[in-house]
Amino acid sequence: MVRPGPRWLLAGLFILSFVAAPVAADPATVPATRHLLPAEQIFDGRVEAVQQATVSAQTSGRVTAVRYDVDDFVEAGAVIIQLRDTEQRARLDQAEAGLREAQARFNEARAEFERIQGIFERQLISRAEMDRATAALESARARLESARAARAGAQEALEHTLVRAPYAGIVTRRHVEVGESVSPGQPLLSGISLEFLRVTTEVPQRFINPVRRYQSARILLEDQPPVTVSQLTFFPYADPATAAFRVRAELPDRTPDLFPGMFVKVAFTVGEREALLVPASAVVRRSEVSAVYVVDDQGRISLRQVRTGRTEADGQVAILAGLSEGEQVALDPVAAGVALKTRQREAAR
Repeated sequence: MVRPGPRWLLAGLFILSFVAAPVAADPATVPATRHLLPAEQIFDGRVEAVQQATVSAQTSGRVTAVRYDVDDFVEAGAVIIQLRDTEQRARLDQAEAGLREAQARFNEARAEFERIQGIFERQLISRAEMDRATAALESARARLESARAARAGAQEALEHTLVRAPYAGIVTRRHVEVGESVSPGQPLLSGISLEFLRVTTEVPQRFINPVRRYQSARILLEDQPPVTVSQLTFFPYADPATAAFRVRAELPDRTPDLFPGMFVKVAFTVGEREALLVPASAVVRRSEVSAVYVVDDQGRISLRQVRTGRTEADGQVAILAGLSEGEQVALDPVAAGVALKTRQREAAR
């Protein structure tokens, strides 16, 4: 028996590899289709907080504690400043004592009224005595209600010595220090909320009518998906110096990565346009070059350079040049590239 030599062995491996090489399947494709999309005009805008306020004193007193400083985050309802409350507590004690006295007087008058009423029903006393007992009961009831109101006022005055945050936010300015005496209306702390934001921009006069007609806008961010504006507010007058109208765009609650004072781009819808779209995942990007794998009716694959436009919110990218409507584009560029190289090697053999 003759053993095969090295040349026969190499030839056999070559034939085996040729037979075992898989035939590349046609990659999955999607046609390039035209869609009617909104035409947009982009302007600069500035982010601002919807809730921004200065908390003022509602009672007189000396500042005993300032619990938050500038740039600190404050929860809604947290005590931010505490005032000396000796006088307010004394008034509350006095009001509570007056309430207890009024309650006792009322209980006494009610008991007397019930006693007189029983006697009057047996016709043992005159109507005048019954009227006096009724008047005494009503007078005691009025004094009791007045005492309750006085206690509620004293409790409110005591609560005013604890200055609380009206909403969650960031302290932006501190107006008082510990030891200062304050009076009602005096500013204490200023703050803003990052929970509710809006964008204010200036729209030139020639664009304001279509912007009002469509009332749709997006906030364009770098390296992030656009943010859809929830509501637009149009100022009913133009700036005399620039003839531009101010437009306020309300953002969804708790919009991430936006902070008051930031500059952003606002894209307003001003009309409609047609665009040839393909999935963004089908586009191959190498440096400044963009391309797609096109599959013709015979299943032939070719890499074609295209000029791309904006990526839409649904993950589709606009093709400005290099592709025609109806042409089939490979959904998976990696698989299409592998199939193309495999077929090129098979053709070379």
